[in-house]
Parts: sequence; C-alpha cells; structure tokens
Amino acid sequence: MTQLTSQATEALTPSRASETKLVASVCFAHLVSHYFIVLLAPLFAFIRADYGVSYTELGLALTAFGAVSAVLQTPVGFLIDRTDPRTILIGGLLLGSAAIAVAALVDSYWVFIAMFAVMGAANTVYHPADYTLLSEGVAPQRMTQVFSYHNCSGMIGSAVAPVTLLFMQSFVGWRGAFLGATVLGIIAALILALQDMPVARRPKRKPRADETANPPADGIKLLLSPPILLNLLLFLMLSMVGGGFNQFLVVSLGALYGTPPTVANTALTGLLTMSAIGVLIGGALAGRTSRHNLVTALGLGVTGLVALFIGFVDPGALLLVLIVSLGGFASGIGVPSRDMIVRSATPRGSFGKVFGFVTTGLHIGGMISPVIFGQFLDHGEPRAVFLYIAACALVAVATVGFGMSSRRRV
Repeated sequence: MTQLTSQATEALTPSRASETKLVASVCFAHLVSHYFIVLLAPLFAFIRADYGVSYTELGLALTAFGAVSAVLQTPVGFLIDRTDPRTILIGGLLLGSAAIAVAALVDSYWVFIAMFAVMGAANTVYHPADYTLLSEGVAPQRMTQVFSYHNCSGMIGSAVAPVTLLFMQSFVGWRGAFLGATVLGIIAALILALQDMPVARRPKRKPRADETANPPADGIKLLLSPPILLNLLLFLMLSMVGGGFNQFLVVSLGALYGTPPTVANTALTGLLTMSAIGVLIGGALAGRTSRHNLVTALGLGVTGLVALFIGFVDPGALLLVLIVSLGGFASGIGVPSRDMIVRSATPRGSFGKVFGFVTTGLHIGGMISPVIFGQFLDHGEPRAVFLYIAACALVAVATVGFGMSSRRRV
C-alpha cells in the first residue's frame, strides 16, 4: 500500500524540468503584462502631441484599461477554472499584442482609446491564469519561492519598460515603440504554445464526512465568503499604498518639503529596487514559515510607519533615500506571503476565480487612488498623501491580522 501511494504521488508531482519550464514561461508572460501596463507612461508626451489632446483626454486610455480589467477579470477567472489556463494566457498575450499594434497603425484618437480598452480585457487573464498554472504545476514545498519569482518578474517588466520604450521612440517614434512592444507578447505566447509543460492537475478527492454535510463554498458564494472578501480588501489597500508611493512620492515630497526632483527620484528608484529584492527574500522566508499573516502584517506595518514618518519629518536627502528604500524592502518581503494567504483560503479547482476576484482590488485601487491623491495635492495638502498611505497600510494590516486563516484547504 505504501509503495502504491508513493508511486501515485510521484505520478502527480511534476518533474523539476517541467516545473522550470512552466515557471520560466509564466514569469516571462507576467513580465510582459507589466511591460504592457507601463506602455503609455513614458510615451505620454509624444502621443499627446501627436493627437493634439489634453492630458485628461489621453488619460482616458488608462481609465478604459482599468475599468475593463476590473469588470472582466472575475468572469475570466471563472472561465479559467473551466478550461485550459495556458490556452487562455496565450490568447491574452496575443490579444494584447494585437491591440497595441492596431493602436500604433491606425491614426485615430478614438481607436487608440478603444484599443486600450481591449488591452484591459487582455490584461484580465494574467493573474488568474498565472496563479492557476503555478498552483497546479509546482510542488507545494517550492510554491512560496515560485510566487516570489512571479512577482519579481512583473517588477522587472515595469522597470525595463520606460528605458526600452524611450530608446525605441528615439529611433522609430512612439508608433514604432508600440510595435516593438508587441514582439514581446508574441514571443511569450510562442514560448507557452511550443513548450511541453505538463501541469499536474490533482484528481478530485472524496469529500470527508463533515464536508458532505457542509460542502465548501463554491462560485459566487465562495467569492462572497469573509476570507475572500478580506483578501479583496487587502489587495485594494495594497494598491492604494503602492499607487501613493510609486506615482505621487516625487511630487508630494516636492510640494511638502521642496525636495529636489533628483533626490525624490533617487528615493523612488531605491524603493522600486528594494521592493524587487524584498520579494525574492520574502519568497525564501515564506517557504520557511507558516505564519504568512505575520510576515505580511510586519511588512505592511513597516511600510506604513515609513509613510507616517515622512508625513511629519523632513529626513534630508540621504536618510530619505534610505528610509524609503526600507519601506520598499518591507513591502516586498510581504508579497509572497500575501499570495500564500490567498492560496490558503482557496479550494482546489477555484484558483482562477479567486485570484481573479481578489486581484480586481488592484484595478479598483488603480482607478480611484489617483483621484484621491490628486485631490489632496490640488487642495494644497501633500502631507495628507503620506498620512492616507499610512492609513491604508494600517487597514491592510488589520485584514491579515483578523479573520484570515493561514491553514491550507485541501
């Protein structure tokens, strides 16, 4: 019996070679997704001048992207749970690449806006498909480390996008840069399509006696259960914290303390760099502890304290860079454990819909946080930016400190 059980386990466990292919391909797809998200920002001025529109009018492209992503991501998660996530992921990469190509080739402002809405639809596949593929195709003992690779790859995509896009723009204009970006999506889709990456889909087990009487929640009932709703709130608060630091740190420091842009941008670079390093270290840490709630809460707590400190004290150039970098490192440390919290609350066979639903919080936060922070700055209250970031971090700590179970549902 023991031998049969061992053989069955080996049959269900993916080989390290197949795991490596799977993880590399999914991480590259995640890198591309973040590259596509940053696509407009570094080229904004060139595109605005080309079409002769206002900042608000061109910003409508980002609104369309975020709104479509927020509306469709959960339905796409349900679809992924019922079909092949790799096929859906390939389709999303190709759809996003096609939308970018059309935006580059068709000289129409409204077509440009419409293509960003299509890109928003394509963007819905990444989180539910990625997390489903990794959750079902990676051995449990390596899951936390793999989640850290996944998050770090997205950060790399965000980091390399501005430099490479501006480089292409300098030679072939913004339209050529858009077409160059599509190549990344096509390559990622081809890698996923051509590689043989078997995913270990575990067979459904027989329900226990207590589950027969009280079956676990599924579908909409599962998504509206307290642990999943708390995770949605967590991702929403994280989007507020990240959006506040990443998008408004430089301008808020300038308005509050007269911090030179070079110093503020150096601090921002330190934050982004240390966040990526923190994610990798956080993956190793999460693999050595089951206290994912504690790790996430501590990381968020430090980040909130950094925001609070900056809100009341002008630390000067050197200390500013160091303390902001510390905040980035602390937030990065908690990211893999954050993902494990979601996974621990998710029954097998529901990874797509759950990760799709909870990461909708990122899109919602991305839509409303610029309005909130912009209002603070427009009304001459830059200090409120940092205090609001700290408050959001505190709410996020509360969500992982209360009500979330770190025990895996099996």
